[in-house]
Amino acid sequence: MKIGFNDAIRTPLKNRKALKSFLTLLAKSEKQDFSELNYIFCSDEELLDINKRFLNHNYYTDIITFNLSATENDLMIGEIYISIDRVKENANTYNTSVITELHRVIFHGILHLCGYNDKTSDQKTKMTQKENQYLKKYFRNQS
Repeated sequence: MKIGFNDAIRTPLKNRKALKSFLTLLAKSEKQDFSELNYIFCSDEELLDINKRFLNHNYYTDIITFNLSATENDLMIGEIYISIDRVKENANTYNTSVITELHRVIFHGILHLCGYNDKTSDQKTKMTQKENQYLKKYFRNQS
């Protein structure tokens, strides 16, 4: 799986090689095959523009995930846009570090591509459990 990080805006993301390896393992454990996965880090305004243009939503968000695969049978191609501004604000709101929140959102995006949703309360609970599971595993492996 090819994984790319595009920093349209500066991020505090460290050890990208380890993160790429972990994302590959996460996808395998969720039984999802990816051809390519790209993370694009941007500002609130850039993500708001994408939200308006492609989803007809006029509000700020921390993440937008696109499945760019041609067919359901193809290996997954995903693009994940993350607002660093939102990540920083959410870290402050939820009293966590920016690094932890950034990884939570990174994992959230790939989980969407693996079939998890967060529209209902039950779906949000399941998504949060998965995020927490992978955060714990990732940071345990980093120490």
